[in-house]
Amino acid sequence: MTVEKKCLVYVRISDLKQREGSGLKSQEHRCREHAHDKGYLVENVFQDEYTGGGDYARRPGMSALLEYLKAHKNDNYIVLFDDLKRLARDTRFHLQLRQVLSGYGATVECLNYRFEDTPEGDFMETLFAAQGELERKQIGRQTKQKTKARLEAGFYAFNAAVGFKYLSTKTQGKLLVQDESVAPILKEALEGFAMGRFQTAQEVRFFLESEPNFPKGSSGKIGNSKAKDILTNPLYAGYIEFKPWAITLRKGQHEGIISYQTFCKNQERLKGRAYAPTKTNLNQDFILRGAVACECGNSMTAAWSKSQTGKRYPYYLCQNRKCEHKGRSIRRDVIEKEFEDILKTLSHSEGLIRAVDKMFRKLWSQRAASQNARKVSLENDYKSIDAQIEILLDHIVDAESGIVMKRLEKRVCGWEDKKRLIEEKISNMGRPVKPFDQMYRTAMLFLNNVNKIWQLGGIEEKRMVIKLALTDRLIYDRKTGYRTPSLSLPFKHLGDYFMREKIMVPGLGIEPRTRGFSILCSTN
Repeated sequence: MTVEKKCLVYVRISDLKQREGSGLKSQEHRCREHAHDKGYLVENVFQDEYTGGGDYARRPGMSALLEYLKAHKNDNYIVLFDDLKRLARDTRFHLQLRQVLSGYGATVECLNYRFEDTPEGDFMETLFAAQGELERKQIGRQTKQKTKARLEAGFYAFNAAVGFKYLSTKTQGKLLVQDESVAPILKEALEGFAMGRFQTAQEVRFFLESEPNFPKGSSGKIGNSKAKDILTNPLYAGYIEFKPWAITLRKGQHEGIISYQTFCKNQERLKGRAYAPTKTNLNQDFILRGAVACECGNSMTAAWSKSQTGKRYPYYLCQNRKCEHKGRSIRRDVIEKEFEDILKTLSHSEGLIRAVDKMFRKLWSQRAASQNARKVSLENDYKSIDAQIEILLDHIVDAESGIVMKRLEKRVCGWEDKKRLIEEKISNMGRPVKPFDQMYRTAMLFLNNVNKIWQLGGIEEKRMVIKLALTDRLIYDRKTGYRTPSLSLPFKHLGDYFMREKIMVPGLGIEPRTRGFSILCSTN
């Protein structure tokens, strides 16, 4: 009675596009047919979806195959695969893998190649392995050249970044377009960071994680590094850059989610002052944390205190060692209730709102009238920058020192950045000025409903009220409550309390009347 030889089948695809076809299944089918013809018993099948270059040990399927052989050294398996390139399209790794397989007592069979244990056979096998490596490198070079050319033309050529997706077109191939379900969320996050609504990349991260439609990992988190990558990616401003291939920053063929000006502002903020990261749980429990200061000038912190019975109580307190009130807590309901009382004083009369409306309409008219003059000025600045770049390029051509050339190139890049900003501004100048109601509606609603926004809004709306209504921290006095707040200009100069301080001067003036003045009045 003959004993069937046992074999292990190995299949691999190197292009993920082959998933759409039947690459793995067809390879396995051919190997099983060959095993049947030879009388082999197929004991197991191992598969990989991995490129041919690099270390074979990094392939999960091949690693599993080698572990299987290691655990069954005495079984003398036949390792079966359909093409020599499935092992490794790299000469060195191919030869190493053959030695490892031989060391585990396995023999190899290939449907498209016949192994011969002779010097000539070893030479031919090495030659074919080298040919596979050459083809892999040629394909890699060709792919890189095509991808680089596409990037240079302004087309993004890698996996679509979050907020974008690819749309197939007849004339331009795959074109990057906005993902309507995610782009508005990113726009709010990126513009919110530029305006100071979010102080740190961590706050941007908290915002994105709180949005149900924003794609996240299985943990529901995205990480601080991901948030920073989003803030620093020019793709969201409609630009493309890939430094590893020396692709300098250039206008992309896709529409950005934010303006280039907003992108530049975000880079300046990231390089500027560092803010303490927000503790998301504390900001939800203590909305005034960071906005209220003690009498000593130190910002108050906030915490939950637990009583002996186990009940928790929320407090604000000062932790300044030099402060006489250090550690003395103030109940949250007290300090936040008094802040709400301040907001109630910011309500305005209908007459004042009408006055503000007239002022904003005048500003809108002036802006529309001055747009053309501003456009001419920007165009002149653009020509001036072009002239400066030409001068620097001439200096680069004449320069003999590499250090000087690098410095000049850096200056050229700086001028190019300024050109991009001006181009965007000129482009925006070409758009018609938005209608008054559309431009100032949000501002008017905020001025007239600040207390209502605080009462009905969530944590983000409350943060907006604090940032827009105040220009500095509130100072809380333990005896008298809040000191006079530093209000923003709309409330400081247009508030009702300001109007109430103005009294019409009487027709006869306010100076004490003299006898001569009384006689003069009576004779008239």
